[in-house]
Amino acid sequence: MKQKRVLSGVQPTGALHLGNWLGAIKNWVDLQHQHDTFFCVVDLHAITVPQDVKTLSENTLSTAAMYIACGIDPKKSSIFIQSHISAHCELCWILNCLTPINWMERMIQFKEKALKQGDNVSIGLFDYPVLMAADILLYQPDLVPVGEDQKQHLELARNIAQQRINSRFGKDKENLLKIPDALIMKQGAKVMSLNDGRNKMSKSDPNANSRITLLDPPDLILKKIKKAKTDQFIGLEFNNPDRPEADNLLNIYSILSNKSKEASYEECKEMGWGMFKPLLAELVIDSLKPIQSQYKELMDDKEGLGNIIKSGNEKANEISSLTLQKIKDAIGLINKL
Repeated sequence: MKQKRVLSGVQPTGALHLGNWLGAIKNWVDLQHQHDTFFCVVDLHAITVPQDVKTLSENTLSTAAMYIACGIDPKKSSIFIQSHISAHCELCWILNCLTPINWMERMIQFKEKALKQGDNVSIGLFDYPVLMAADILLYQPDLVPVGEDQKQHLELARNIAQQRINSRFGKDKENLLKIPDALIMKQGAKVMSLNDGRNKMSKSDPNANSRITLLDPPDLILKKIKKAKTDQFIGLEFNNPDRPEADNLLNIYSILSNKSKEASYEECKEMGWGMFKPLLAELVIDSLKPIQSQYKELMDDKEGLGNIIKSGNEKANEISSLTLQKIKDAIGLINKL
């Protein structure tokens, strides 16, 4: 049976953190064993907001290395850089010309980010969801792992594919583009801030103590967890709306210890914060050691890492070029003479 294709990626903006790993990459590692998997470093999305040139370059390579260090196997998955595949920008322009502007005006994330940027907001930020649609549709994936905050973007991609491409340009009931389904990962799908259990852990949070990055040294991890916001109650529990921090920290413990929520609750239901926090810190430190070790090896061998990316780029380019040419032919763009 043909494996279902999965596509996903993250922006190379800031160091990847515990939420990126547990909420996304750890799930990708599991998916690669039974799916045809493509994982992209979406550097074109990163420049929708101002970036330091040198830092962006370093973070792009670092993010690819971190994918592998976290368990993405280059022999099973294609790891590639978005900007290295020109089809992304070409298809984005074609989709721009077919997507109604009122569809874009409904996008919630643009409104939220535009408020923060004020007069400096770019057209690229407004157009971000169309580029994301191009990213997805180029590879004809069956499934796209998304968090709750990205579901609206995937729905836009689905609408563009069906209503603006397939229904208008498909012939003999043949779809030009596959309509991908969302793959919502349940456990660990949302790791929250260490400072506020009601907000998602984020690379953009100005307070570095709100997150644990995957490259944080042991002493810093211990310091951050000791400073993590808690409450006055003894014992940890899940799903108490009045105790979001307890829910978040116990969830992290449950995932990293490979214990069920029930077992984690039984172990920690009478435990005080003074006992639990060092226990969690030790678990986080031990869990990140092999990732940090392999990451260092990869970054010390830039040639080997470059070869992995080159191989992923070649496979991504092969598949995306076929899709792009199919769309070009359908809308009447002639081949190069």
